[in-house]
Amino acid sequence: MIIDSHAHLEMSEFDPDREEVIKRATEAGVGFIITVGINLEFSLKAVSLAQKHKNIYASIGVHPHDAARVDNSTYDALKELAQKQKQEVVAYGEVGLDFFRNISSQKIQLEAFGRQLELAQELKLPVIIHDREAHKQCIEIVKSSGVRRGVFHCFSGDYEIAKKCMDLGFYISVPGVVTFDKAKIIQNVAGRVPLSSLLLETDAPYLAPIPHRGKRNEPSFVIHTAKKVADIKKITFEEVAEVTACNTLNLFGIEASGKN
Repeated sequence: MIIDSHAHLEMSEFDPDREEVIKRATEAGVGFIITVGINLEFSLKAVSLAQKHKNIYASIGVHPHDAARVDNSTYDALKELAQKQKQEVVAYGEVGLDFFRNISSQKIQLEAFGRQLELAQELKLPVIIHDREAHKQCIEIVKSSGVRRGVFHCFSGDYEIAKKCMDLGFYISVPGVVTFDKAKIIQNVAGRVPLSSLLLETDAPYLAPIPHRGKRNEPSFVIHTAKKVADIKKITFEEVAEVTACNTLNLFGIEASGKN
């Protein structure tokens, strides 16, 4: 079994053929998919998808791009959602900092990130972190928050940054970018980080791996990421799939048999 630890199946890109996408993932050997909310609207949609499918779980939260468009009522609604849908909601996120695009101001992003780390702790949920061009600030906030369970998704730092994340108890998630010829930094990270600390993801509909680069990404494509990691580490695809799946199950508290 292999797991796509981070996708966005609730997004409109999948409206024409969502059920077919989910079916293709199952046929490709993807045992579970974590579909990740980026605001209240998409978090509700993610939970709804998880309610309909035994092999899909949800994460809820407010992405840094959306940080300027929320208020206390948003966080209250997310808290209530997590408490009511405990079987479906397995993580809080994606949350974090994006100092590359700065769609929300850095000040607002920092405030929202800190607030949501506190909320994740209150809910006793692992955290899915978005970190783009803000490695130092992300690590500092996580360290001071006391949160020690989660994953840095779509990892974009170098090995030294990865080591700091692992030292805080976090997993490193490898996206399809690792298959790109010029992606030497993430390839180095994938090679040096112990398999016991790695997750695999698509970030679908974004960042499709080779041989699908430039197309809409989907969970079935996670097999190409696994094959590349196996090549880099000089181990079998089966070992990569099995260990990263176990890591994902452990992080999110998912039973291998799925939901009751």
